[in-house]
Amino acid sequence: MKKLKFSLSILFLMFAMAAFSQTTLSLHTDQAKTQISKDIYGHFAEHLGRCIYGGIYVGEDSEIPNIRGFRDDVIGALIDMKIPLLRWPGGCFADTYHWKDGIGPRQERPSMVNVHWGGVTEDNSFGTHEFLDFCDLIKAEPYINLNVGSGTVQEASEWVEYVTSANISPMTDLRKKNGREEPWDVKYWGIGNENWGCGGNMTPDYYADLYNRFASYCRGDLYKIAGGPNVDDYNWMEVLMRKTMRHPHLVQGVSLHNYTFTTGWTDKGHATDFGEKEWIAVLNNTLKMETLVNRHSTIMDKYDPQKRVGLIVDEWGNWFNVEEGTNPGFLYQQNTLRDALVAGINLNIFNNHADRVKMANIAQTVNVLQSVILTKEDEMVLTPTYYVFKMYSVHQNAKLIPANLETGTYELDGKSVPAVHASASTKDDVVSITLCNLNPNKSESVDINITGNDFSSASGQIITSENMNDHNEFGSEESVNIKTFEVSKPKNGKLTVDLPAKSVVLVQMK
Repeated sequence: MKKLKFSLSILFLMFAMAAFSQTTLSLHTDQAKTQISKDIYGHFAEHLGRCIYGGIYVGEDSEIPNIRGFRDDVIGALIDMKIPLLRWPGGCFADTYHWKDGIGPRQERPSMVNVHWGGVTEDNSFGTHEFLDFCDLIKAEPYINLNVGSGTVQEASEWVEYVTSANISPMTDLRKKNGREEPWDVKYWGIGNENWGCGGNMTPDYYADLYNRFASYCRGDLYKIAGGPNVDDYNWMEVLMRKTMRHPHLVQGVSLHNYTFTTGWTDKGHATDFGEKEWIAVLNNTLKMETLVNRHSTIMDKYDPQKRVGLIVDEWGNWFNVEEGTNPGFLYQQNTLRDALVAGINLNIFNNHADRVKMANIAQTVNVLQSVILTKEDEMVLTPTYYVFKMYSVHQNAKLIPANLETGTYELDGKSVPAVHASASTKDDVVSITLCNLNPNKSESVDINITGNDFSSASGQIITSENMNDHNEFGSEESVNIKTFEVSKPKNGKLTVDLPAKSVVLVQMK
């Protein structure tokens, strides 16, 4: 009988060990020096599908509550999320956009065909003034992308002058005629977009020379961003850095674009109808962002060892097949708990590389790809990704805490990912730790060891749900949002957190 009891105890212990894997996170708060730019939490709004029209802008005559044509509900949600920065007008649309078509009386603005996205007619009722007015309403910095693919140096130069100059000139006179007396304070300017593809199908040598030319005539105290590589095109980065750094005052940032698919461009997968095999495939693919940031940073370090030039990840996120019955050119997809994990992982990566990554912009803000907001007529849905950005806003302009993470793996179907992913920062004497449990089946016990400070209290928040493909739908109670998470009191610089399966967790200590 005693042997039986002993055997049962061993079995119970083995079961408990299997249910809770062990992870150790060591934080060095006394070494926190690098600031995490708030702009890592930036967003992207392109003239694509229902992002601008219907998503952000409905017009002043709309029955949907609005301020000067901008949706009240979207404004409030973005402010509450603490959106720091918004990129516009594209994307591929930027290199077909001629800014003078989008100023002046709306009834007099010429229309155009959006050749990249659905072939719909664009009436240009949302232009420069509207974009900058919207940024002011949501308290976000603007980031404008110039047209290099089909535009001219003069056109780009005049747009910068129209927006930023206080001098007396034809462009500032035109701005005043259109109702804006004072210039706007627009710091960030992208010179071209995806010029290796939809922005002109250029070679890196040709684009680098063209960039230097455009940048030379876009004058002022600007943060100029060069069109960088497509995913792992390391040659593009090499050529661009070598040729632009001959004139280092002309370049302050280089962009990087990377999207996450289920398996690849030809098999993007479904946004909501997926199982565990697709779950791990997507998480495995999004973790490749770490390799991209590391390898592109290594090239940048060769030409810019002082890390003066920022790596600007101004397009990232999940890209799945469009929802059934929607325009394939509108890129409308739902957003599940899996998207929340992808957002948490990427933001952790950007935080951990804050010495080089100075901005990132998820694609896109409303109704397109991995959006934070969905709208349908007068209804609005906040997605799981929205709640991750709201939760992670504590990292904006905080100091990165150097960390050492030792964790096991979650494996399935020949793919392996870390069991836990994390980043940490400190601001105003508060330590904030964001943790992602990538395993959809098992909890993970995390031992947190802190050196440099002693803390007496801890609190937590969590984003999770019963099913991996749970999402928030119009007309229904939210399935995925932020809830309070109970955390034990830290003692002698140590804290243990039990992360539920498939969760994103914020732990804060004082």
